[in-house]
Amino acid sequence: MPRPSAKRRLAIGLAGWSATFVMFFPILWMGLAAFKTETQAIASPPVLLFTPTLENFEAVLARADYLHFFFNSVAVSVGSTALGILIGLPAAYALAFHPGRRAKDLLVWMLSTKMMPAVGVLVPLYLLFRWTGLLDTITGLLVLNTLINLPIIVWMLFTFLREIPKEILEAARIDGARSFDQFVHLIIPLAAPGIASTALLAIILAWNEAFWSINLTAWRATPLPAFIASFSSPEGLFWAKMSAASLLAIGPIVAFGWLTQKQLVRGLTFGAVK
Repeated sequence: MPRPSAKRRLAIGLAGWSATFVMFFPILWMGLAAFKTETQAIASPPVLLFTPTLENFEAVLARADYLHFFFNSVAVSVGSTALGILIGLPAAYALAFHPGRRAKDLLVWMLSTKMMPAVGVLVPLYLLFRWTGLLDTITGLLVLNTLINLPIIVWMLFTFLREIPKEILEAARIDGARSFDQFVHLIIPLAAPGIASTALLAIILAWNEAFWSINLTAWRATPLPAFIASFSSPEGLFWAKMSAASLLAIGPIVAFGWLTQKQLVRGLTFGAVK
């Protein structure tokens, strides 16, 4: 295959950097607003030259216990991901290596549940949580986030497991390995990159879940997205303080994604080269 010319490589590079800048721009703008005063944050035209201030972060941390919301987010995102992997991995294994006649229909049905508007089931879920005592509890959010992300977890794990050659399992079966032994000693180690990338994505999705957090929590189980929303009040939006709260909320997950990016890329390209 001929190597692209210098102009073509330059055009591809510029297109890539332009797309990156467009995607990153909202985060950049939010980061700038976090260090402005409220007047500067809402000024029109935008204030580009300003003296940075930490008063918004001080106001955010003084308003409530940030660590309370942070640990709630950690408990919900990590807990729901662990539970989702525990349920989704055996399901994906069964669909990939022991599919029935309706396996594809089942996968499509699972994915179709993600197409339902969340607000359409808000009232019944709210009543169900109230009757079961799960309102404003970590357990309630953990179970709900598990169910929300389970279709994606199963789909991703199914895709990864399907790339494992069945000949390996057949050889293990000939050697006398039972299904459980194949699952534990072959499937899990071989699919470890895919499992890791699935877990990383599920953690990010659960960390950013805002709709259910706002509507089903009050204080005890409130995670960071609901804390951010508290800066919207009938008196108006506090853009600078909301930006500071958002920066504090996305900071841990951005750092987590940065540290695990190699594992994430490795998992997403799992099975691409045989």
